[in-house]
Amino acid sequence: MAAFGRLSGVLGRSLVNRGRLYSAAAEHGDSSRCRTWKILTYVVALPGVAVCMLNAYLKTQHHSHERPEFVPYEHLRIRALKFPWGDGTKSLFHNPHVNPLPDGYEDLENDH
Repeated sequence: MAAFGRLSGVLGRSLVNRGRLYSAAAEHGDSSRCRTWKILTYVVALPGVAVCMLNAYLKTQHHSHERPEFVPYEHLRIRALKFPWGDGTKSLFHNPHVNPLPDGYEDLENDH
């Protein structure tokens, strides 16, 4: 019953009073809440990051590093204006191994 009274009191306050209530609780430093977030960080967040890193590493190991086949789709390489850098055909972050020019891949002398 006391919990219901506390809940109705919190819900009945104005938004300004609620903001003051939350900021006041943060200033006093409730150690149990701090401990809960610390445990969640070490038990959930860090292992989650580790699993994502492992997944990315394993995907790169099984990924084929061959050049994709060039298919001359006209709608993918429309050049209304030339790029303002270089010769005007290569994008700013152009990778000659992966990004073809409008007429196909560049011929590299040292294909890896």
